[in-house]
Amino acid sequence: MLYSFVQIIARLALTIYCRNIDINKKELLKLDGPLMLAANHPNSFLDAIILCTLFDKPIYSLARGDAFKNKFFAKTLTLFKMFPVYRVSEGVENLEENYITFDLCKNLFRKQGIVLIFSEGRCINEWHLRPLKKGTARLAISSWSDGIEVKILPVAINYSSFNKFGKNVKLFFGDIITKEEVNYNDSHGNAIRHFNELLKARLSNHIFEINENDKQALHETFYVKQSFIKKIMLFIPAVTGYVLHAPLYYFIKWLGNVLIKEKGHYDAKIIAFLFLLYPIFLLTVSTILFYVS
Repeated sequence: MLYSFVQIIARLALTIYCRNIDINKKELLKLDGPLMLAANHPNSFLDAIILCTLFDKPIYSLARGDAFKNKFFAKTLTLFKMFPVYRVSEGVENLEENYITFDLCKNLFRKQGIVLIFSEGRCINEWHLRPLKKGTARLAISSWSDGIEVKILPVAINYSSFNKFGKNVKLFFGDIITKEEVNYNDSHGNAIRHFNELLKARLSNHIFEINENDKQALHETFYVKQSFIKKIMLFIPAVTGYVLHAPLYYFIKWLGNVLIKEKGHYDAKIIAFLFLLYPIFLLTVSTILFYVS
């Protein structure tokens, strides 16, 4: 219930926060499970928000395990259909918990569910495909070995920027990987290596390799032409909206920088604090206008 409610709000918010989302195979958004979305991870939980709002069916996401340390946060994340995945850096003693998460995922696959996993393992703001971790391959191979006909859909997400409002997004779906393409009965190491080679090939075709300092390449890659008339029509509403929301926006930027020191989470911080504070902001502005008018 909470997931569906927030999904509606997120869909509305994305039309404002992202100027354009270009998708190469929109028909795949209607896919049924069992399905695993194997995505790159350039922009924190905005990656998950975009995919969870676009697909028709609910998506269960795998998130970094340290976010589940606090019991309150753990319960909240679970309500949003998120499961923990632990890395060695988060404590070797926690790695056993990954088997529990994998079992939860396989149960979802048996019920025709969809699971999102970020195959690079961590988020870094860059236009580059990083080495793939073994988690995606392990979950796929384990599912196939248990007789679950899960399909793997490679998902490549590209952003025009990581620290600006009104970004353009290019979302590409690669060719689906099925169990017939992987000799998962081979030695575990060989099966994982073969799977990752397939996944890397199908992601790398769609992930832009751009130097962050090459502003011209970024502009040419993500530029979306807008009509002059549309710009004129939107100029006054845009300026009005900017002036009205500037105090809240810059306060949130400051608050996010104070409370969250980790780099690479600009959009995540802005969206999270907007979600929490925007209703209060609207109520405050409405109350002031009521008494002033």
